[in-house]
Formats: sequence, structure tokens, C-alpha cells
Amino acid sequence: MPITVNSQTHELPDDPRVSLLDFLRGDLGLNGTKKGCDHGQCGACTVIVNGMRINSCLSLAALHDGDAVTTIEGLGTPADPSALQLAFVEHDGFQCGYCTPGQICSATAMMDEIANGWPSDASDDLTGKIEFSGEEIRERMSGNLCRCGAYSNIVKAIEAVREAQS
Repeated sequence: MPITVNSQTHELPDDPRVSLLDFLRGDLGLNGTKKGCDHGQCGACTVIVNGMRINSCLSLAALHDGDAVTTIEGLGTPADPSALQLAFVEHDGFQCGYCTPGQICSATAMMDEIANGWPSDASDDLTGKIEFSGEEIRERMSGNLCRCGAYSNIVKAIEAVREAQS
């Protein structure tokens, strides 16, 4: 059973009980995705699967046969970081950095959600154009916790990338 992770094809583990998080970290050595609470409450394990963000600790690897998974390592490298990775550095959107990979994966997918017109609880109109706002960012990023409290800088980093793209 193949899975594509960061544009490379891999075989899924034989054990159907292995979480996607443990497969990424243990089998593939992709340690950017963090194990925080291991209960889907903190968002440190957020990855992008087929364009949608998920908590990889809550998903079995066996369920992702044929899927395309993007981890923090697939978004950019130290030599060629993504716009969001640069913005997190420029706006001090991290302190200890533990939650940062999940925050950046979540923000990447969140920006696509807004661009595609997917409403959130903060959206004024469920069928109209979604406005990119601080309130939308905070609502959509609420599943990613930062114990250091860098939330305002995370929002500034996301807004800076959005402004640069506009």
C-alpha cells in the first residue's frame, strides 16, 4: 500500500494500528511533526493530507493508502523556507518552537481554505466571499495550541504572508 509523503512514495506499515504520526516520525524519520498531547487537542501533529489539515495522532496510517501527505519538511527547507516559515521567523511567531511545525502546516492549509471560500464559525456569510481577517485566523487556528503564548505574533506572520500574496 503506497502513500506519498512530501512527494516521495513509501509503503505503509504492516501493522494497521500505527498512527500516521508514529509512521511519519518512527518509520520515515520526519521528526518535524511533533507528538504533543497524542489526543488531538493541541495540534502539534498537524499535517496536510490531500490539501486538508488533520491531526496525525488521531489517524491510522493504514487509512492513507494512495493519499498525499505534506509535513513541515515538505513545505520548505532551511535553505529554501516557505513564505510562512520566513514570516514566523520575521515576526517571532514561535518561542520554544515545539508547536511551530503544526502551526505552519495548519496556517498553510487555512490560507487555502479561505481562498477556496470555505466558511468558518467566524465567517459572516456562509455562502458569500470569506474575508481574510484576524478573527478568521484566530478561529481557524484555534485547534493549534501554543503553550508559550506567541499567538499575536503567529497572527501577524499569517497576515504578513497574506498581504504579500495580495
